Amino acid sequence: MTWFEAFILGIIQGLTEFLPVSSSGHLEIGKVLLGTEIKENLTFTIVVHGATVCSTIVVFYKEIAGLFKEVFGFRWNSSTQYVAKLIISCIPVLILALLYEEKIESLFNGNLLLVGLMLLVTALLLGFTHFGRTNKKEIGFAHAFIIGIAQAIAVIPGISRSGATISTGLLLGNKREDVAKFSFLMVLIPIIGKNLLDIFSGQMVKDTSEVMPLIVGFLAAFFSGWLACKWMINIVKRSKLIYFAAYCLIAGIVAIIFS
Repeated sequence: MTWFEAFILGIIQGLTEFLPVSSSGHLEIGKVLLGTEIKENLTFTIVVHGATVCSTIVVFYKEIAGLFKEVFGFRWNSSTQYVAKLIISCIPVLILALLYEEKIESLFNGNLLLVGLMLLVTALLLGFTHFGRTNKKEIGFAHAFIIGIAQAIAVIPGISRSGATISTGLLLGNKREDVAKFSFLMVLIPIIGKNLLDIFSGQMVKDTSEVMPLIVGFLAAFFSGWLACKWMINIVKRSKLIYFAAYCLIAGIVAIIFS
């Protein structure tokens, strides 16, 4: 992998991790267009996902610090309940990863037809939210689990994780700003867990990636992810998801045609 390919893929990862257009789907498209098989480059994958985690932590630093402070106070208050909801939301994707990890990995093979079809599904989900109910509810434990199911389904390339989780939360009637924040924070646990598992399992040692593409990919993913995260919060507040529905519709059709 060249540093230019790493730069492009890093930007794609950073932007699409937070924007509701499917990071996995766009990385698959990027692999096809650039001719780069990043699936085999485990280190690069871990690094760019770690970069988006870092950008999320930077954006929500005060909220995360406050949650940690309350949790270690060992009191059952609103903050500890919120952390419990985040943990509950991770259960579906954890079960899916434990039972079907190899089948999930087999989906990431540059299949543009699958990506295109799933982008159409993402477009439908985002479109439904435009005509949905007024959002006034707080995210409860049941809703956290349902949003977690949406996150698990979004492991399919082409279905946007942020799009699926935010759309599900909005369709359940939850507040827009709360749903956006919850969607971005709930992904920290599974991504950090998966990255640590890959590191301690020794898989990274087998990888022979050069240092420069890793640095370029990390920086590109971090800064583009930071911008996209802040941008996405404002987009959800202003009910502008319909534009991303249109984009996913067009991108899905194009991917299907070129498949």
